[in-house]
Amino acid sequence: MIRCLIIDDEPLAIEVIKSHLSQLSELELVATFNNPIEAIETIKNDAIDLIFLDIEMPLLSGIDFVKTIPNVPKVIFTTAYRNYAIESYELDVVDYLLKPIAFSRFFKAINKFKNSMALPVSVMANSEETIANDHIYVNVNKKFVKIKFADILYIESIKDYIRIHLPTQSIVTKDAIGNFEDKLPSEFLRTHRSFIVNTSKVTAFTKVDVEIGDKEVPIGASYKEAVVRFLKE
Repeated sequence: MIRCLIIDDEPLAIEVIKSHLSQLSELELVATFNNPIEAIETIKNDAIDLIFLDIEMPLLSGIDFVKTIPNVPKVIFTTAYRNYAIESYELDVVDYLLKPIAFSRFFKAINKFKNSMALPVSVMANSEETIANDHIYVNVNKKFVKIKFADILYIESIKDYIRIHLPTQSIVTKDAIGNFEDKLPSEFLRTHRSFIVNTSKVTAFTKVDVEIGDKEVPIGASYKEAVVRFLKE
C-alpha cells in the first residue's frame, strides 16, 4: 500500500483528491490537513509514502514546507497556479498538478511516483528515453542527450519524429508527439496535432496562434477552446 496525506486549505480540493485516491486500491489515505503545520507530527511518527501538497496556504506555503521539513516524504504539488512549476521541479517533487485535477492527470502522477520508488529515474520500456523530475534524456543517433524541461520552448511533430526547440538549437528524436506528450510536466500544453508548447515560455497568444518570442506556434481548431481557456487562467 502507498500511504498518503493530503494537505490543502480548500475542502473541495481535498474531496477531489480523495475521490481520485478511492479509485486506486493500492493507495491508502492516512489523513487530511488544512495546513502543513498540523501534518508535521503525523509525518514524523507515521510511515507516510506520498503527500499531496497545496502550495498557496496560510502560515506556511507548500514550497517552504518542503524546503524546511527534514526527511519529507515524496511530494506531489497540487495548485491552481502555473508560475510555481519551475521552482517545484528544482525541489525534486514527483509531479506538479494544476487544479482542477483530472483523474487521467492524477493517474499519470501516481505512475511517476511508482517509477521514482523503483529506480532513481524511470527507464521507459523501449529504452529510448530516461525521465527524471526536471529533465529527460532523448536518443539522438544512438547517443542519449539530456534536455531540461525548463529549456524547452516547444515541440514539433515531423512524421515519425519530433523536433524539440530549445533557445539555441533544435534536437530531433524518433517518437510520436502523443507519446512524448505523456512524458512532459503539466506546464506543457498541446496546441495542435503537431505542436506542444511550454506555457511558461509563452509571451502572447491569439485565437489562432501562440507566440514564444519571435516564434508563432499554431492553435488547431479542435484545440482552440481548451488552449485559450488554459492560457487565460
